[in-house]
Amino acid sequence: MNQYLAICNIRNLLKEAITLSKDEKVSGKLETIDKELSYFLQKDIDFKEVVDGVDDSIFITDAKGNVLYVNPAYTKNTGIEPEEVLGHNISQLTGRNKLYTGGAVADVIKTGKSAFRLSTTYKTSPPQTGYVVGTPIFDDQGNLRQVVAISRTIVSLKALKDDFQTFIKEIHALASKPIDKNSNESLSGDMIGKHTSLANIWTIINHIAPSDATVLITGESGVGKEVIADEIFKNSKRNKKPFIKINCASIPANLLESELFGYEKGAFSGASAKGKPGLFELANHGTLLLDEIGDMPMDLQVKLLRAIQNQEITRIGGTAPVKLDIRFLALTNSNLKEKIKEGTFRQDLYYRLNVIPIYVPPLRERIVDLEELCNFFINKFIAKYDCPFHLTAKQMDYMKKYEWPGNIRELENIMEYLVLCSAGTGQVDDSILTGLLNISYPKESAENNISPDMDFTSAVAAFEKELLEKTLKNSRSLRDAGQKLGINASTISRKIRQYNIDYPHQNHHD
Repeated sequence: MNQYLAICNIRNLLKEAITLSKDEKVSGKLETIDKELSYFLQKDIDFKEVVDGVDDSIFITDAKGNVLYVNPAYTKNTGIEPEEVLGHNISQLTGRNKLYTGGAVADVIKTGKSAFRLSTTYKTSPPQTGYVVGTPIFDDQGNLRQVVAISRTIVSLKALKDDFQTFIKEIHALASKPIDKNSNESLSGDMIGKHTSLANIWTIINHIAPSDATVLITGESGVGKEVIADEIFKNSKRNKKPFIKINCASIPANLLESELFGYEKGAFSGASAKGKPGLFELANHGTLLLDEIGDMPMDLQVKLLRAIQNQEITRIGGTAPVKLDIRFLALTNSNLKEKIKEGTFRQDLYYRLNVIPIYVPPLRERIVDLEELCNFFINKFIAKYDCPFHLTAKQMDYMKKYEWPGNIRELENIMEYLVLCSAGTGQVDDSILTGLLNISYPKESAENNISPDMDFTSAVAAFEKELLEKTLKNSRSLRDAGQKLGINASTISRKIRQYNIDYPHQNHHD
């Protein structure tokens, strides 16, 4: 029985009930319901027919994550048949070697809030990545009843090509708007692991971001300390004010003081005739991030301590103090307590900075996030280079066994390299990855010029040379080879000379 006939039958029952009822209040309520149903029928909308007919993939579960319904577009877009998901729980469907990774349903069930996520399905070849919007449906008592996930493939965004500049402008406009602290979307996509290894950090951010408390963020190089600082700023009350970042290790010690505090005209030889405000003044009423604070010279640490305590500085060559209103964030990969023992960092400055300490764990201690991080970077570089790519289950196992001394930064670089090396094929040989990671690899799987004892730079060079040699061998010209590899002929010519490749026609572009 379709929806229209079902409602007609309900109306007939209502009319009979109205006739038999002796209670005017009850009759009045029944008549109101009948009028609303009549209005609905006049519109003649069959919502199931609508849902079955749309191009968006629609996926509905109950409050526990058991799949209740998928529309025809879901199967068309993902390659997943209804019988593969209906009646199953999402926990049985998501994860490595399963139907898909990512998705929004689990987040909606956990938080009770709408969620926007990326998801990759593996039934198509190559796998399809899409964006998913999950929406909670509640009952009259406010309890979660169902979750509706609507998705489209990222490829569908190509339709925005003609309106791309408008699209970018709108994104920038949204980025400049104040952040809703109650929204789950205030978290940047760059902060992967908020529901797993970084859950405690995200809780701290939610509590301290709106305050003006000084925060000291510590952790190894490449773990994402600046991402955490960015999250604090974006969720602070100063997110519309200046956010000035300075790397204390990248500026020569003799210039650092003038960069921080500025100077008056004629303060020293070579100084600007008009003087110059320092980064402290530029950050006034906003936030100042001091990266690599552990490398700041001792004599400047005294002035920094005074500036933080008194919220004022004096320009070099100046006499009048400049009053400030700044929120300070400090980052370091150094062990400041050890530096205090060595006499290279002031203890009083450490305690002034360490009001709110946040330690960011290294990647080897948060392997639970590795797959999501890989997918995040892969999707980023797929979009950047328009080059499909995915990791196999075996390759993900290799990744999980690796120690990741370079942490997230190293992972990002390797993902970019692999996407480029796939050269449009969607994958790379296992030996390429194991060569980059410098881990053992079964000899029967592949043979190439990369050996397990190579460092990263040597492995990259060996692979580039091998790839160029194979491509040139099967190409009519440098231009033909360049089209296959997605680079220009002059780059290939330069690489031929760099790697001393025997190619007699290297000047022949056509």
